Amino acid sequence: MGEDAVFTMKLESDLRADFMAEAEALHRPASQVVRDFMRDFVAQKRAEREHGAFVASKVALARASLQADRGYNQDDVEAAFADRRARFRISK
Repeated sequence: MGEDAVFTMKLESDLRADFMAEAEALHRPASQVVRDFMRDFVAQKRAEREHGAFVASKVALARASLQADRGYNQDDVEAAFADRRARFRISK
């Protein structure tokens, strides 16, 4: 863990009281609960950003494929999968 820093925030007194009571009920310091929330938030947002980048790269590849005339039209895809479904039913 790196150097400690102080984080100050304003919140409603009722919310603070409720939060402190819940942290106490868990026998955990409120600061630890907040750190856990922050770590979860950072991990979630990082994962969302990485997933968004992954999807964007897949879309870019698909668009480039279509522009290079290497794509498949809807009729070709439907026919290919209809053939696969038919072969699966036969092989059962």
